[in-house]
Amino acid sequence: MEKHTLKLKKPLAFIDLETTGINISKDRIVEISIAKANIDGTVEVKTKRINPTIPIPLESSLIHGIYDEDVKDEPTFKQLAKSLSQFLDGCDLAGFNSNRFDIPMLVEEFLRIDTGIFEIKNRKFVDAQRIFHLMEPRTLGAAYKFYCKKSLENAHSAEADTLATLEVVCAQVEMYQGVKLKNEKGEEYEPVQNDVAVLHQLTSNNLVDFAQRMILNSKGEVVFNFGKNTGKKVTEVLTKEPQYYDWIINNDFPLDTKRKLTEIKLGMKK
Repeated sequence: MEKHTLKLKKPLAFIDLETTGINISKDRIVEISIAKANIDGTVEVKTKRINPTIPIPLESSLIHGIYDEDVKDEPTFKQLAKSLSQFLDGCDLAGFNSNRFDIPMLVEEFLRIDTGIFEIKNRKFVDAQRIFHLMEPRTLGAAYKFYCKKSLENAHSAEADTLATLEVVCAQVEMYQGVKLKNEKGEEYEPVQNDVAVLHQLTSNNLVDFAQRMILNSKGEVVFNFGKNTGKKVTEVLTKEPQYYDWIINNDFPLDTKRKLTEIKLGMKK
């Protein structure tokens, strides 16, 4: 893809990962591909294989075609972290199902080695799957065929998937420009516009932590999104059950979730 058609105020980096599995806390990245859509319409692609330092389960290798032997001599994420962080510096982030998987997995990898090397504050997030499921519920391959009129070759190749996702977002913006839907109040609105801020609001507006253990409710309040405290305000739970914070911190939750919860807890003291 030589040029893109998105109107950008800052670069938008499309990310796709192949991993050892889908557990954000325990699994590791084995391949990362980033298609960086620049403001001038150009696209830069960086694709790297990574030694995950843990075995790749056969069921995962059968999906993405990457085996232990293929990555044993590749650099670790720690060795690549600085260059990846520099490549993503100043970028908003995008992908397909990226808010639930690719971005939280990437953030988790950065947090394991250095909490300050990769900052997600002041970035916007665009998830092509959220747009797709709202407008045409299907998969990436079907999305690519529907929007771009092509068949997705080499699916589950990180580079093929990430470039396809970039093309899909461009096509989604063109197709749905001016298309209006009605909200729960019956008011018309235009959900998809050629504006990353609007796409962020559409696909990522209630994000608190990437694992979505906490979300924003309709009032903009941070509430828990799992377990016995589902729907309850985080600040109220931490006040009434301070041990609940300790339970999350000391158990198998993503580092990003623990960090966000700690930020909320510290904010309560101000």
